[in-house]
Amino acid sequence: MTKAELVAIMAKTSGSSKTAAEKAMNTLLASIFDSLRRGRRVTISGFGTFVVTRRAARNGRDPRTGSEIKIPTAKVPRFRPSRTLKTAVR
Repeated sequence: MTKAELVAIMAKTSGSSKTAAEKAMNTLLASIFDSLRRGRRVTISGFGTFVVTRRAARNGRDPRTGSEIKIPTAKVPRFRPSRTLKTAVR
């Protein structure tokens, strides 16, 4: 499912226009991005939790040359599905 398809479903079920649904979707995503950027977790009850974790530095290989490179520490977003979502998918 794409973002456009999700916006169309939101507009249809809420009875509003696609532009209003798209604005709501963009606001939701911007809020999630902003919270994660600040290092806060975002929990949507019945869906899951978005968190930021730190990935440790490690050694890797350059695929073109085969030489060893050092990959630095990075902050990465993670998603942990809720129990409700897990059972719905099964």
